[in-house]
Amino acid sequence: MTEPTEPTPRRSMEDKLPPALWVRLLIYVAVGHLFAGFVYLLFTLGAQNQ
Repeated sequence: MTEPTEPTPRRSMEDKLPPALWVRLLIYVAVGHLFAGFVYLLFTLGAQNQ
């Protein structure tokens, strides 16, 4: 019989993803929120002009 292997220690998320991917993710999230805020502003201003 084979001996049970020791489980590998879990690495944190920073170890799994390269730093460039974190920067790109942060930019996408920021731009996505800015775009959503702009669309919300357009709908809010449009509703006030009726």
